[in-house]
Amino acid sequence: MSGSARILFDDAGVLVVDKPAGVLVIPGREGGACLRDTLEAERGRKVYVVHRLDRDTSGVLVFALEAGVHRALSQAFEAGKVRKRYRALVEGRLEAPQWVDVPLVAGRKGRMRAARPEEPDAKPSRTRVRPVETFARASLVEAEPVTGRTHQIRVHLLALGHPLLVDHQYGREAPLTEGDLGGQGTREVLARTPLHAARVEWPALPGVPAHAVEAPLPPDMLRALELLRAAG
Repeated sequence: MSGSARILFDDAGVLVVDKPAGVLVIPGREGGACLRDTLEAERGRKVYVVHRLDRDTSGVLVFALEAGVHRALSQAFEAGKVRKRYRALVEGRLEAPQWVDVPLVAGRKGRMRAARPEEPDAKPSRTRVRPVETFARASLVEAEPVTGRTHQIRVHLLALGHPLLVDHQYGREAPLTEGDLGGQGTREVLARTPLHAARVEWPALPGVPAHAVEAPLPPDMLRALELLRAAG
């Protein structure tokens, strides 16, 4: 157990943790602690960042403990050889699996947006989205990004008409309470983007055996699901 993240896998020069929401992977503009620095301090050695998750996204995060392993994993991520699956709580009922094929461009204030036709800086972006569980006004979905653009899943869910239940950049800013989710009371349940990296799977690579790692849903998303299920 790390001081800020549960260890999911630690072998063959690969370190995989269950990143909590609200924790930075690398130092941000505002300063403060980050997960990489915490892991380095605990282990007394360099820890290589293989990929990143947004600050408010929880779940499976892969690091490397050796330069060669870092190179192999990073190249696999960049080449699309690593399969990533996310769970997300979104607005509305997603009734059937969907492919979202919407090119993205950089927007204002660090945001991304769907590109207009023939926009020169557009980056091809594709995400598979399927319903896992549907409720009266929300759905639990699985999102599998084929490409790896910044904020891709969040923007693609918005383009699909099913934005995350809370998203200060692309949707609702205010936290959701128990009452908002069909229960009773004003206690906050979801105050961050309910997006969770549930599974990462990589193939056999030079010096790295094939493996898949999963992380269970965190308490805030589980509580939201309990309330949605109870509401019917």
